[in-house]
Amino acid sequence: METGRLAVSAERVRSMAAQYDCSDKALVEAIAGMTGERRRGWWEEYRDILPSRLLDLAELEHHGTALRTAHTSGIPGLLQTLDHAREVFHQVVPELSPPELEHRASFRIKRQAVLFRRGPVPYKAIIHEAALHMRFGGRQVAKQQLKHLLKMSEHPNISLHVIPFDAGGYPGAGQPIYYVHGPVPQLDTVQLDQSHGIALLDAEAQLDKYRKVLDRLMSLSLIELESRALIHSIIQSL
Repeated sequence: METGRLAVSAERVRSMAAQYDCSDKALVEAIAGMTGERRRGWWEEYRDILPSRLLDLAELEHHGTALRTAHTSGIPGLLQTLDHAREVFHQVVPELSPPELEHRASFRIKRQAVLFRRGPVPYKAIIHEAALHMRFGGRQVAKQQLKHLLKMSEHPNISLHVIPFDAGGYPGAGQPIYYVHGPVPQLDTVQLDQSHGIALLDAEAQLDKYRKVLDRLMSLSLIELESRALIHSIIQSL
């Protein structure tokens, strides 16, 4: 059950909650509600190919009720083109083999389905202007990536905001932040990219900290219309 290889029924969840004297009915029902699917998630096909933390992230997104992210030196994964994603993985140290690179790139693109499924998850992305000037893969790949951002921002469930250079300093030390809202607050999770891999945080103090950081970054950002105009101007300069 802990590795996700064995399904857990809603009845088992409620029984275990009773045994552990968990009286938070909303939490118990939220967890029980995740057990209704009888088929394995699409990410399971990568079970013996990619690190388990990546699979955990895809599952979190699948069950998430809202997604918030902030990037200061890169484009969020759910908004990347395939060519951009491949170039990002070309820069991984130690270097990935060609099959590993393709698996990671395809996995990243498949994760984007949460934005387009029936009942798409609300997605709010904050990107620093510096990230928009990074030319991963060269001028043409960078230009297509920026055009893709504009296209993605047209979807009603996707909100895109840019922090301009003249906003000055910002919190978070430039670390990408990804906040996944769960069915109830206790199931929220923060994902951080670190040099040794993905870190998933769910302690209330950590969640509160990153909610405040994201709120602060949003206060420094341009509104959506102004953000789109800035991206368009950068495209014109390429």
